[in-house]
Amino acid sequence: MIRSMTGFGAAEGDVAGTRVTVEIRAVNHRFFNPSVKLPGRFARWETDVREAMRRTVVRGHVTLSARSDRAAEREGAIDEVKFAGYVTQLRELQERHALHGGVDLATVLRLPDVFATGGVEVEEPGESDGPQLVAIVERALAALNAMRDAEGARLRLYLLERLAVVEDAVARIDARSPARLIEQRDRLRANVQSLAAGVAIDDARLAQEIAILADRLDISEELSRFRSHFVAFREALSGHADGAGKRLGFLLQELLRETNTTGSKGNDGAIVQDVLLIKEELERIREQVENLE
Repeated sequence: MIRSMTGFGAAEGDVAGTRVTVEIRAVNHRFFNPSVKLPGRFARWETDVREAMRRTVVRGHVTLSARSDRAAEREGAIDEVKFAGYVTQLRELQERHALHGGVDLATVLRLPDVFATGGVEVEEPGESDGPQLVAIVERALAALNAMRDAEGARLRLYLLERLAVVEDAVARIDARSPARLIEQRDRLRANVQSLAAGVAIDDARLAQEIAILADRLDISEELSRFRSHFVAFREALSGHADGAGKRLGFLLQELLRETNTTGSKGNDGAIVQDVLLIKEELERIREQVENLE
């Protein structure tokens, strides 16, 4: 099924005594454009992370950010000596500079080295920890694709609805086309006879001019190509996700080309009205196709 380029995914796990949280956001882009932000201690695996992203995402601007929460820091206690020292300094500064307000607990806790790790050393990641980090990234990518698949399913239904409107308009043009040719032929014949004002008319030449007019106004080829593009469009909507957006974008251009040609040949109020309707629907389709991978 088709897949949206927009989505979000997250996952977390432990790597070398560190709780790692990975978040991935994806938005529209013509190509695969990754952006990776890893904690410094995991920077050596950025290439592996990018490769995991490349295996999963075909198109889109994909931003991956990872943050770590060290176990030693999570279990750290408040260093009361430093805490008391900060409080004393803050109060002295208040009195010295005649500042109003009390000393806020949250403010003190945000000051450097208030939390002590109790002497627990944080384990540095080794080469064997790289696959663990990549595994977390892959779970986040799976969550991202789950959201993008769900959005793609909704877009597919919307596009099928819009395509059905276009197909109905083309069917009306197809039904109108034969009568329009007859009307144009009869109008040309009546105009020629009116202008001739009793002068003999070369029936062979008139028939030739009518044939030329009919050929110029004939849209049977455009209607045939319309139907062919409709089949291909539906197949692309039901096919494999990879590259569906580009395929649909190409077919949309072809549909617009046939619409413009039909409009230029139309020379009929009812047909022109349906051509305008088709253009409106194709524009709605284009806006959503740009969201597909």
